[in-house]
Amino acid sequence: MNTYYRITIRDGREDTLLHNEIKDELQLVNNEMSVFEHMSDISQFNKSQEGEWIEISENLAYVLQAAHQIYNQTNGYFDPSVGKLVDLWGFGTTKTYKVPTEEEIQVAKRSVGLNKINFSRDYRKAKKTIADISINLSAIAKGYAVDRIAKLLEKEGYTDFIVEIGGEVKTKGRRAKKAAGWNVGVARPENNKVDDFEYIITMKDMAVATSGDYRNYFYIDGKRYSHTIDPKTGYPVEHNLAAVTVFDKECMRADGLATGIMSMGEAKGLDFANNHRIAAIMFVHTDDGFQTLISNEAKKLLNANKTSKSSAKGAQK
Repeated sequence: MNTYYRITIRDGREDTLLHNEIKDELQLVNNEMSVFEHMSDISQFNKSQEGEWIEISENLAYVLQAAHQIYNQTNGYFDPSVGKLVDLWGFGTTKTYKVPTEEEIQVAKRSVGLNKINFSRDYRKAKKTIADISINLSAIAKGYAVDRIAKLLEKEGYTDFIVEIGGEVKTKGRRAKKAAGWNVGVARPENNKVDDFEYIITMKDMAVATSGDYRNYFYIDGKRYSHTIDPKTGYPVEHNLAAVTVFDKECMRADGLATGIMSMGEAKGLDFANNHRIAAIMFVHTDDGFQTLISNEAKKLLNANKTSKSSAKGAQK
């Protein structure tokens, strides 16, 4: 997935084969869902013809079904069919950044919309209703891979661990016997320094994912273009939302929702998070730096952390 992974397990056992199992799982996800792998399952679907039913693997079907649900829930703001637009702006497989013409954008937009793909009831078959439509799962596949590695560790009998792939995280159990969980930091977009976090949240059996405009962008003629493409306009997002962090039981879902909220912008995004009881922390560009917006569910999470830390200090005394 062209990024790093980090896994920490609290356990007394030594398992020299475990890392090979983890690498095999990650390679399998790549082989099924990476657009950078020309022979991957998703690449093969993208090459298929209009009206041709394509067999979908069980794992890919699971991710596509989740993606379709989030697409509907966000009213299309999360849309993995923006592949043509992503490539057009240079954020896809080519990495050739450019500002396309209005005509090129409008042509590419015709092939955007997950509703232009028909799925069987179990999502094991799919067909295009328009030839040029292309799927890019980069906004949800990392989260899925985190969940998948977590399930592998559970299957192997591990009960206390933290899995991170490119900033997307899932925790299970505790980092220490007397700890409440694992400490996960949420950094302001300009920080990105070790131990320099706006919030540190103790998480147990929970996942978190972040989408932002501060890591993947380019400048042309003094204007900044973010890699987050608004599927409604065909242009990189131009609102003031800099980053969104979402907490959920599933990392895959947190990953997709963070991208959807990032596309919406700060006002719509906060309303959406509150209406759907999503725990989201949002950083918004201001003239003085950043403003933080916190959804109602995220406020509960932060307050619970304050309570647990206070209780822990009292117990230590």
